[in-house]
This record gives sequence, C-alpha cells and structure tokens, in this order.
Amino acid sequence: MAHAHRSKNSVALIHPQPSVYPPVLNAPVGSVPRPVGLTNPSFGPVPPFDPASLPQPGFVLNPAVLVGMEQRRSLSLLQFMSNEGLIPSPEEELKRKNAIEKLKEIVLTWVKRVAWQRRRPKQQISVTSATILTYGSYGLGVHGPESDIDALCVGPFFASMADDFFIVLRNMLEHRPEVSEIHCVKDAKVPLMRFKFDGISIDLPYAQLRLLYVPDNLDVLNPYFLRNIDETSWKSLSGVRANECILQLVPNVENFQSMVRCVKLWAKRRGVYGNLFGYFGGVHLAILAAFVCQRNPHANLNVLMSSFFKTFSGWPWPTPVALEGGRLPTEGTRETRALMPIQLPCSPYEYCHSNITKSTFYRITTELTLGHALTRDLLRLDFDWNDIFEPFCYSKKYSRFIKIYLSCPNQDQLGDWVGWVKSRFWLLLAKVEEVQGLCDPNPTEFIDPDSGEPNVVFFWGVQPGRINFSDIDVVEDFFLQNINNSGYQGHPGKMVLSVLPTSQLPGYAQLDTGSWKRTKACWRMSAYHQPRLPVFSQHLPLYFVGYAATNEDVNRLNAWS
Repeated sequence: MAHAHRSKNSVALIHPQPSVYPPVLNAPVGSVPRPVGLTNPSFGPVPPFDPASLPQPGFVLNPAVLVGMEQRRSLSLLQFMSNEGLIPSPEEELKRKNAIEKLKEIVLTWVKRVAWQRRRPKQQISVTSATILTYGSYGLGVHGPESDIDALCVGPFFASMADDFFIVLRNMLEHRPEVSEIHCVKDAKVPLMRFKFDGISIDLPYAQLRLLYVPDNLDVLNPYFLRNIDETSWKSLSGVRANECILQLVPNVENFQSMVRCVKLWAKRRGVYGNLFGYFGGVHLAILAAFVCQRNPHANLNVLMSSFFKTFSGWPWPTPVALEGGRLPTEGTRETRALMPIQLPCSPYEYCHSNITKSTFYRITTELTLGHALTRDLLRLDFDWNDIFEPFCYSKKYSRFIKIYLSCPNQDQLGDWVGWVKSRFWLLLAKVEEVQGLCDPNPTEFIDPDSGEPNVVFFWGVQPGRINFSDIDVVEDFFLQNINNSGYQGHPGKMVLSVLPTSQLPGYAQLDTGSWKRTKACWRMSAYHQPRLPVFSQHLPLYFVGYAATNEDVNRLNAWS
C-alpha cells in the first residue's frame, strides 16, 4: 500500500530496462529505426542508430543489438511524449497539489460546522473529520496539462448528501474566491458537484461512511470502512478503489504510467476514445495497460506498447480481461451487455461500464490490429512512432456523414443539453446501426461559426448503404422521443440530424486533425443574483446553512424524488 501511495500522483517517465530474450535469434531480412538525433530536455540525447551495426541476412544477431534497439525505441517514444506536451510542468503539478490541499481544508471546516449544527457532543466535534481522495487520471498519475481532477469527498455518518453536501458545502464553495462555475449534477448515477478551483476543473462526488473520524489516508480497500454504506456511496467509491487496486497490482508503477499516457494518446488520435460514444474510457485503458504490465514485468516502454497491440488484437472477446491478483469473478457472474468486458479489479461482481456496439467493436479491433502490424517488427527500417499516433483520416475512410446539430438559446443551457444528449448517444448509435449498419461516431465536437446561436456539431461516418434522408428522419424522431421521455430536467434545445456526402462537409469540420474535446453533462444551479430560499438547520432553527434552489429548480428536484 505504501508503494501505491508513494507513486500514484507522481509524474514519472522511465528509463528503459532490458527485456529478456532467447540467447540466439536468427536475423530476418529486417531494418532499423530511422535515426532520431534529437535532444530531449528530460532524458538527454537520443543517439542515432548506425545501420552498419546490423549483420547481413543469414548471420546470427547478437541479443545485445536487439536490446539496444529497444532502448532507442523507448527513448524516442519518451521524447515523443515530451514533444506532444503530455507531461504537466512542475508548476502545473504544484497548482493541482495546492488545489487539493485547499479543498481538504475546506471540507474539514465544513464537517465540523455540520457537526456543530447537528448538535454533536463537543468531543465528537473536536475529533470528527472528512477528507478528499483523488482518482481517475490524476489519481493514477497519468493526467495531462489540461486534465480535470476527479476528487471524492468522504464524510462521516451524520453528514448527508442532500442537505450537508449539496447545500452547506456548496454554499461554502460559492463564497471562496478560488471557486467558479459551480454546478450540481444530481441526476447522474454518481451525483456530484462540478466546479473550477483556481482554474482547474474538478468533479466532486460524495461518499458517506459509517464513521465519526475519516482518516486522511483512508484505506478504501478495507472492508471495515465500507460496512453498511448506501449504494450511492459505494458507486462513488468504486473509482478510488479501482485506482488503488491497479497501483498495487502493477509490477512497475512508472512503466505503467508512461504506457497509459501513450495508449490514451493513441486511442484519442485514432478516434476510439470516449465511453459515451461506444469506445474505450480511461478506466478501460488503464486496466488493459495494467494487464500487459503484469505479463511483462521487466519490459521497457517499447515492449509494453508492442505487447499491448499484440495481446488485444488477438484477444478472444468476449472473454473478460481480469488482472492477476484482483478479485476473481464469482461463478455465474458475467457482464451480459459488453462485447469487450473488462473486470474492475476491486470487485468480483463489477465490470467497467461499456457502451461498445458492433460498429465500435469493429473499429477498436481494426485499430488494434493495425497497431500490432506497425509495432511487431523490431527491425523495420521505416519505423516511426508518429505512424502509431497518426490521426484517423475520417474524410478518406467514409463517403458520407451523419451530421448531429445541437443548439440552445444561450451558452449555459447548451452545456446541459449537449451533456444530456451525449449520455443517450448509445441509443442513437444502436438505431443508426439498425437502419444503416456500420457507423463510426467521431467523438470530436465542432462549432458552426455561421449559426446565430450557441451550438455543437458532431459528424459520424457511415458507409454507403440503405440510409437516406427519409431514413434519417425516422432516426431523428426516434431519438428525440427518447430524449423527451427520459426525464431531462433542463430546457430542451434543438437537435437536427442530416446526411452529408464527404464533398459537402463544411470548412469548420476538420475531421482529420486529431483534435478532441468534450462537453460534460451538468445541471446548472440558478444564477447567484437571483432570489433563492434560505435554508436553516433542523437542529438549530436560527442557524443558516445555505440556499435552496429557486422555485423552478425545486420543481425539478421534486421530479427527481
């Protein structure tokens, strides 16, 4: 456990280590990496490879030559990562660390205020505590300069989510100068607050434990701390627990962190990243990378990346992927919906949530096969890591696209509307597959600059088939009906579906640049200057704890209850 805590928030890149090879290898008619000859400010110069050092075909190749080639490939990949800006600067890391420390201080003040408000004994007020635990990419130490922070607020038994978290703590955060753009997401599977702290986006769910004192170094894998907790708290804790398990189970945390950064960049560039679109999410890729690291405990980064593509391009899906040393699946338990089931390492009953469909399954496996073809030959003369991370060329692959246009009268409503529609995209994708067949939902968001209203536009690739303009009307009617009947609590915006040939794509739709952004779902609280109802403590009638929602928002909350 100490090893996991020591390493999980560090940003570490590895110095490649030799791999284990057979003593003799017959040299194929091969080649060598193209010379690099660049200087990496973090890792020193990467020496170019001398082709004369390779023996001619028919000679026995010295294993030391292979080791040297692998080391050079690993160094060139590390340099590629640095050049791509995947590593936060020390200043950015310090800013994130300070934000978490300040947030811990706020929740500690909050929980003592709640204890006093609820008239807990003085002894309990003095010892009670709450804490902040990080998870996701930041918790694993694989975040980028612009990544959000997934943080979990863990509180004691008397601090409720509805009153104390969403009212008292929210009110305290609102009055902090570091906090801006605070929203409450109450209708999600994991309810949370979303805000910016010193400009850093933070997602903050809440877990309520049956404890008075929540230690700062809480062991979320200890069953003692998890006894008798509610289902929402269990779901909120699952991300932290998965992170802890992964970091405990990988043989080399630094190798794992470097590998996850590379795999995530590959998935984003090749258009197979985004759980809402039927592709891999961050936790999926982290577990797959950990699986490869377990199988290759002494491998360097080059070997790990090659093994990743080799392993999963030939994986017998839907056989689940499970980490060694994790909680083995109980007999009879299985993920019934997933085409590519990946087990969470912290529970024998839970799998990563997946929206993968037949179309996206085909795209993912195709990209894995291509990655294996590009990395399997160590002696390729024209090998270049840029080939692995080359953006997927949508405009050359597909002759037609489904255009999904989403808009709202103002920008605040647009974020809510787009987030909600994206959460239902798996239904739209299933309907398009039913009507058309193969569909490739590009996760990239575009903005139509010629529209007179705030908007977001998606372009999904489709092959020539049965779909036409009348069919797309049927798809649009089906999806709109589902959206209208799914309990959306905000102001519905506009959604228009159409089919465009590639030749008619607008100029703003640069589909082949590799850019990738997302809009998160949120339920925005009313503007602070609007009248809101004060809320007073049930235990101390004159003690003000915060503001409730406006009348309109109260109606929304009643609809959820």
